[in-house]
Amino acid sequence: MKATDLLFLGLVGWTAIGVIGVGVALSRGERQRVRRGVGWLAGVWVVYLCVVIGVSLGERQRILTVGESQCFDEMCFTVTRVEEVPGFLIRDGRRLLRVSVKVTNRGRKAQSEKLIRAYLVDAQGRRWEESPGVNGVGLTARVAGGVSVVSEPVFKVAADASGLGLVFTHGRWQPGVLVIGDSDSLLHKRTMVGLGL
Repeated sequence: MKATDLLFLGLVGWTAIGVIGVGVALSRGERQRVRRGVGWLAGVWVVYLCVVIGVSLGERQRILTVGESQCFDEMCFTVTRVEEVPGFLIRDGRRLLRVSVKVTNRGRKAQSEKLIRAYLVDAQGRRWEESPGVNGVGLTARVAGGVSVVSEPVFKVAADASGLGLVFTHGRWQPGVLVIGDSDSLLHKRTMVGLGL
């Protein structure tokens, strides 16, 4: 766990204690303590959110290459290969791409990255989600400690798509959105694996 994760967890804990304190002061009718407590809670969160957004806007986008790992705690994801599925023709002119991703558990016990998902983006900013029901092992598969498995998500992309990159994300509605410097944090440029296509 990174220091920024610990900072966020500490802030959440401090907030919980502050809310309890405000609740106790409210039940006792201590209006001045309630106002002061709410002011502190709001002020600290405003400062924290300004730091989250400032860091997000100030950092450059991180571009990984094929073979380079992106880790989330003990779980690491490494794009090892990308290929166009041969002989596959979609009527509307799209292409079908298969991306091989090695999913590695660096921990000691079996676990999975339950919220992880991937999508492709191109140089024009267009986005394509993973095609459901086409691949075997999913990115969210439970992996034994010290073991790697290969997931092969498939994406249907426009025929003219170029400058493709793969983005791993946990989505918008999860705690990483509020972690300073996290790829999923507010307004942060997503870490991307350049696929060379």
